[in-house]
Order: sequence, then C-alpha cells, then structure tokens
Amino acid sequence: MATTQLTSAASSITTNGFASFEGLRASNAVKVSSFSPLKQNGLSLRSFRGLVVKSATTVAPKYTSLKPLGDRVLVKIKTAEEKTSGGILLPTTAQSKSQGGEIVAVGEGRTIGKTKVDIDVKTGTKVVYSKYAGTEVEFNGSNHLILKEDDIVGILDTDDIKDLKPLNDRVLIKVAEAETKTSGGLYLTDASKDKPSIGTVVAVGPGPLDEEGKRKPLSVAPGNTVLYSKYAGNDFKGSDGSDYIALRASDVMAVLS
Repeated sequence: MATTQLTSAASSITTNGFASFEGLRASNAVKVSSFSPLKQNGLSLRSFRGLVVKSATTVAPKYTSLKPLGDRVLVKIKTAEEKTSGGILLPTTAQSKSQGGEIVAVGEGRTIGKTKVDIDVKTGTKVVYSKYAGTEVEFNGSNHLILKEDDIVGILDTDDIKDLKPLNDRVLIKVAEAETKTSGGLYLTDASKDKPSIGTVVAVGPGPLDEEGKRKPLSVAPGNTVLYSKYAGNDFKGSDGSDYIALRASDVMAVLS
C-alpha cells in the first residue's frame, strides 16, 4: 500500500514585536521561511517558500482617513505585555491577546424606532472590548480594531480591571475563590478545582436601551453575590491577583443571600 510522508526540515514561525501603547503593536504575521518537499513513495513534490499570512487587513497608505459607519467605533489596539510583573521577557506565544485600546474615531450612531442614539464613548477614551469582537485592520502603520459599540465591555482609565466602568448591560464581577478542599478534607490540585460561577458584583452598566431609546436599569447592583453562567463573559486578572469576569446581565442567573 502506498504511503505518504510529510517532512518539515526547516520551518520557522515569527511574529513582529510589539511597540509601545502609542505606537501600538505591529501586525501579527506567520512567516514560513521554508517548507521542505512533500515526499510520496520517495518522490519529491513541490516546495513552498516565503509564505506570509497576516491576521489583519492592511489599508493602503494612500488612504489617510478611516471613518466608522453607524454604531461602529475605531479602536487603536493597546500593546500586549512583553514582560511579566517580575521583569521576565515573555515569548510571543505566551503574550496574551490585547483586549484594550483607545477610541480614535466613532460613527454617527444608530436609530432605535424614531429616536436617534449617539455613541456614548468619545474619541480618546480608553476601553476594554470583547475578546473576539470586531475586524482587525492595519492602518497608518498601527493595528486597529473596527467594532460595534455594543462589543465594548467598559471604560478603563487605569491599568487595574477592578476600576472598569461597564457599559450598557455589562456587569463586572469579582470571582469567588475556588474551593481548595473536598468535603472530606482532601486538598485539591489546581487542575481539579472547579471553575467558580459565583462572585460579587463590583460595578454595573447603565442598562440596555429600550425601543424608545431609554435606558432600562439592571436587576443587579454592586455588592450582590450572584450565580452566573459558567462559560459566559470575558475573564480578567486584577493587579492584586484576584479573578474578575465581565459579562452581560442576562448571563447572571440568580442573586444569592
């Protein structure tokens, strides 16, 4: 029976380094410098060299302005951390994807019923957005993200997630610590600890818009201990090492007392 052998004698994957916050991080690029021939029954097939795959859409230099439409905003992506808090350099593969940036342009807003609703966030505002939201574009040599206003989780003027000001129907929750022992007194390893789905509400957004463009207040308030959907929202680590999660109020299932 014929067999197919795939060999890769010399391949490398590189990612451009991140610049400062003002300069933003450069486009992630996966570069395959060489790909050794495929061999089938000892016969050499075609080689591929110089293949580059970019994760962001590049806007040609001849375009000097990018204006979002409708309820979309343009966010200048914050650089990812290149070092740990102890000063250890992180390899590219270990650097977490940024979820923050600065608003550099906004659309004209949207219409709900007969009401014209402007975008709440303004140019220059530092924001946190959903992890997989929007479309990434390389514009003026920097990485940006075009996303809907509703994909913005909240406003963050500091480097600590506990200071997040949620927008719309978002809720910021400080996650309860996982149990370290079983009911029988046995210590649990980190791998065997259940992911908590209980926490304390730290801050809430102003609420979603109704059909008349008015805000509907949320049913939870800061200080509430709540039970939330286990796989909802976006996870964050506070400067004190505490875990936080930002999610929609609809993902909160109950208030505990």
